[in-house]
Amino acid sequence: MAEAATSQVWRERGRTAAITAGSIVLALLAGAVLMVVSDPDVITQYAYLFTAPALPLGATWAKVSNAYGALLLGAIGSPNALAETAWQAAPLICAGLGVGLGFRAGLFNIGAQGQAIWGSIAAAYLGFTLHLPPVIHVIVAVIGGLIAGAIWGGIVGFLKARTGAHEVIVTIMLNYVALQALSWLLSTPAFLRPGRVDPIAPVIAETAAFPILFRQLNVGFFVALAAAGAVWWLLDRSTLGFAIRAVGANPAAAGTAGMNVPNVTIITMALSGLLCGLAGVQYALGPGADLVATPLSIGLVGTVGFDAITVALLGRSKPLGTVFAGLLFGGLHAGGLAMQSIAQTPLTLSTVLQALIVLFVAAPALVGALLPKVKAPATTSLVGGEA
Repeated sequence: MAEAATSQVWRERGRTAAITAGSIVLALLAGAVLMVVSDPDVITQYAYLFTAPALPLGATWAKVSNAYGALLLGAIGSPNALAETAWQAAPLICAGLGVGLGFRAGLFNIGAQGQAIWGSIAAAYLGFTLHLPPVIHVIVAVIGGLIAGAIWGGIVGFLKARTGAHEVIVTIMLNYVALQALSWLLSTPAFLRPGRVDPIAPVIAETAAFPILFRQLNVGFFVALAAAGAVWWLLDRSTLGFAIRAVGANPAAAGTAGMNVPNVTIITMALSGLLCGLAGVQYALGPGADLVATPLSIGLVGTVGFDAITVALLGRSKPLGTVFAGLLFGGLHAGGLAMQSIAQTPLTLSTVLQALIVLFVAAPALVGALLPKVKAPATTSLVGGEA
């Protein structure tokens, strides 16, 4: 029985991996179609489809191969490209881990953006106000960002556990609160850079910045990998992780078994916020594109909280899957710039590819229908909330 169960688990994992790979292939094919239909020079060649098919087919191949070749080159084609991919992926991995951890407990944390904002606020503030030795300063700033994110996520968990407030609504609203709080803070003397009136904070001290290893690759990427390892241990090797998975699978049954479901909800949302706060720390303490720490501003964290949802979905809320999904999307971000400069393909196409990948992942039956040899797994939950 045990061997049969193990074999079934591995078959399900193989099917899930096949669906994910098939989704990526279909997204690339759909992206190729978009590239062709949006290029007038290629479309005009199709007037000769039946008289000289080599013309439209050759133009199509040139367009698609140049674009995807540039994408691959910009993502993994050189040490510099790999460094930029890792740099882009680090905050996505952290925030994706946070969202995925919530998913495993049956909680939809849509507030990763606000939690990342508070993480960046706390880390940046400690980075430019304190004067500490190098290693200690980084650690203090990171811990400050983690605490800020955990508090913002813990508020949501408390409201859900004690009042029944729906976490989706609360987290969405708290995203706006966090953004407006940042806007206000950047107008106060404590955060406003001396001599400036525009909303931008002072640059953090060098002692608080993540050390740069190569180009944009910095210690923050390895912090993200360590966070993934910690989440794996939490979920698969700890009592709390078992409780999180049990509550996610069936909260009523978990409560009947003696688990304190409200406390698990609060702790899970706090840990989810902590990880999303770490994504904000990555932006606050890591180098920018010019290899200099980017000061705290309104758009510092970008849309990492919303991108994290797609990363968690593609990674199926598993730590290793989230790492690979973060690297994939980091590569799409990095390669998108090369695709624009080398192949004259719009940068927004990389965003379209991300959306298409998640769309196909969310519809395994569609992938199975389009790719008959790829069978959808029996369990198609995107959140991976199995106990």
